[in-house]
Amino acid sequence: MNPMAELYLERVENELVAAGMLMEVSRNQQLQKEQFKIERNFTFYSAVISHAYYCIFYSAKAALISEGIKTDPPDIHKKTFEAFEDFFVKTGKLDVQLLMIYKKMMLRADELLGIYSLEKKKRGQYTYQKLPQANMGPAEESLKNASLFFKAINGILKK
Repeated sequence: MNPMAELYLERVENELVAAGMLMEVSRNQQLQKEQFKIERNFTFYSAVISHAYYCIFYSAKAALISEGIKTDPPDIHKKTFEAFEDFFVKTGKLDVQLLMIYKKMMLRADELLGIYSLEKKKRGQYTYQKLPQANMGPAEESLKNASLFFKAINGILKK
């Protein structure tokens, strides 16, 4: 396997483990109190979503680099998505479901990272202002999707 692809896969596993740990800490008040000395209940679901996105992003980067395709800034996330779509999905090498997972995670990451325009931010202040606990469902889905995406890409690259 391409050494750079291997490095990306190591990063992927790191992101996936971080997402899983943050999910567990968010769900477990006792763990928060005993292990981390946190007295009130915190949740880290937005961070779970972010780490899950990066798991998917770096999985796509690993798959692309293994085929000799490199994406660079600016707009590296958009370029990576488009290259992944063109090389793996449109050619039938990978299932379109993986692309849909990637696309959904990109949208969530954009919201979390504040990449959208000022108007979207304004709308977000009124539409998406939620208690952190309200992000649990999307975080669970993101973690599940990241795991599925990683397994699919890892399976292909380890052949």
